[in-house]
Amino acid sequence: MEFLKDFKATCRMVKIEHSVFALPFAYIGLFLASDGRPGVVEFLALTVAMVAVRSFAMAVNRLLDADIDARNPRTQDRPLVTGELGRGFTLRFIAGCGLVFIAACAVLNWLCFLLAFPALAWSAFYSLTKRFTPWCHYALGSVLGLAPLAGWLAHEPVLTLPPVLFFFGVTLWVAGFDLLYACQDADFDREQGLKSIPASYGIGAALLASSLSHVVAAAFFLLGGWAAGLGGIYYLVAGAVSMILIWEHKLISEEDMSRVNVAFFTLNGIIAVGLFAGVLLDIYF
Repeated sequence: MEFLKDFKATCRMVKIEHSVFALPFAYIGLFLASDGRPGVVEFLALTVAMVAVRSFAMAVNRLLDADIDARNPRTQDRPLVTGELGRGFTLRFIAGCGLVFIAACAVLNWLCFLLAFPALAWSAFYSLTKRFTPWCHYALGSVLGLAPLAGWLAHEPVLTLPPVLFFFGVTLWVAGFDLLYACQDADFDREQGLKSIPASYGIGAALLASSLSHVVAAAFFLLGGWAAGLGGIYYLVAGAVSMILIWEHKLISEEDMSRVNVAFFTLNGIIAVGLFAGVLLDIYF
C-alpha cells in the first residue's frame, strides 16, 4: 500500500501524463529515420529513454523549485511541498532515472550513449534558467526539442536536416505554450524576482511572443515534413495543427486566463499525437 501511495505521488510529481508532449516527436524521428520500420529493441529502448529523461528533468525541477512552490498558492499541493515525497526519495529517484536513461541510450548505439550525458545536464540545467533570464521558456522548449533528434539518432547515428527542422519546430511550439502557462504566475514571479517573459515584460508581450513562436513552429513542422519527403496526408494534418494553434490562442486573452489548462494540456496533446499520426499515415498510405 505504501509503495502504491509513493508511486501515485511520484507520477503526480513528474506529471507522467505530460509525456504526451515529447514522446510522439521522438517516435516521429525514429519512424522517419527508419522509413517506418523501426526495430522492436530500438523502439522499446527509445521509449524507456524518453520516459526516464523526462522524469529525471521534472524531478530535478520539482526539487530545485520546492521552496518556490511552497510560496506559490497554485503549486502548494505538489508532493514535495505537502511532504508526500521527501527530498531523499526524490534524489534517489533522480539518480535512478538518470541511470536508466544512460543504460537505454547504451542499448541504442554509441552516439546515443555519448550524448546521454550532456542531454541529462541540459535537462537539469533548464530548471535554473528562470532565475537569470526571461528566455527560460525557450530553454525548456529546447529540452523537448531534442525528442525528434533523439528518435532519429536512435536508428541512424548521423544528423540530417529533417530532425533538425523538427527540433526547431518543437522548441518554438513548447516555448509558445509554456509562455501561456507562465502567464498565470506573472505577478508571483515578479514578486519573487524570477525571470519570465510575462513577469519581465507583461502578459501582453508574452501572448505576442507565444503567437509568433507558434507561427514559426507551424512553418518548421511543414518544412520538416518537406525535408523528410512526406506528402499530402502529412501536410493536411500539419495544416490542421496550425488551425488548432490558432484556436489555442483564441481561448486565452490578457483579460481571461481561465481556459489556460485546456490550451496547455488538451490541445497541445492533440497536436503532438496528431503530427505523429500524420507521419504514420503518410508513410504507410
